[in-house]
Amino acid sequence: MRVEIWSDIACPFCYLGKSRFERALAGFPQRDRVEVVFRSFELDPGRDKGDVAPVLDMLVGKYGISPEQAAANERGIGEQAAELGLGYRTEGRDHGSTFDLHRLLHYAADQGAHGPERQAALLDAFFRGNFAEEESVYNDDERLVALAVEAGLDADGVRAVLADPAAYAEAVRADEREAAQLGATGVPFFVLDRRFGVSGAQPVEVFAQALDQAWAAAEASPAS
Repeated sequence: MRVEIWSDIACPFCYLGKSRFERALAGFPQRDRVEVVFRSFELDPGRDKGDVAPVLDMLVGKYGISPEQAAANERGIGEQAAELGLGYRTEGRDHGSTFDLHRLLHYAADQGAHGPERQAALLDAFFRGNFAEEESVYNDDERLVALAVEAGLDADGVRAVLADPAAYAEAVRADEREAAQLGATGVPFFVLDRRFGVSGAQPVEVFAQALDQAWAAAEASPAS
C-alpha cells in the first residue's frame, strides 16, 4: 500500500501531522508493506527567495489577526508539539520561500535504492531546522547543505541542485498540480492507496483507522 503525503516545511500542522501519522503507522500490523512518499506543496508559492520575514508578522498580515493572537496561536502549536516530543520555538522564527527545500527533497528521493530513506531523513531535518533550531532555513544555502549532509546526502550534489534553479523544479510543480487535481487546498494532505484521503494533522486514532480502511479495501478489491 502506498501513502502519499503532501506537505510544506513552513507548515506547523504538517510537522505535527507527520509525527501523528508515523505513530499510527508504527502500530499498523502491515506497516512493513506500506510505502510512504512525500509530495510537494507550497503554502506561499511564488514567494521570492530573498523575501524572509518574522513568522508572527506573516501570520498577522495573512490572517488579519492581532500580534497577541498570533503569539497565542504559536504557543498553542508549541504545546501540541511538546505532547509529541517535538521541539518548537514559539518566538523568533522566520518565514520564507520553501521552493528550494522542496527541490532538494526531490533530489533526495532520486538517490536510487536509498531515495525514500534519504527523503524522509531530509524532511525530518528540514522540519527540525525550521521549527526547533535557531538558525534559519531560509535564504541560506549553506544551512540547507548542512542539514542535507546530516540526512546522508552529498554536499557537492546538494550545492549543484541549489545552483541550478531548474533542477527538480518541474517535479515540485507536478506535485502541486496533482494536489490541485485531487482537490487539496491545504496541507497536510494524506492519500492512502488512491482510495482514501485525510486532511489535516488528525489524531493518531484517525490515521490508524484510515490505514485499516485502506488496507481492507485493497484486500477486498486488489488491483488487476
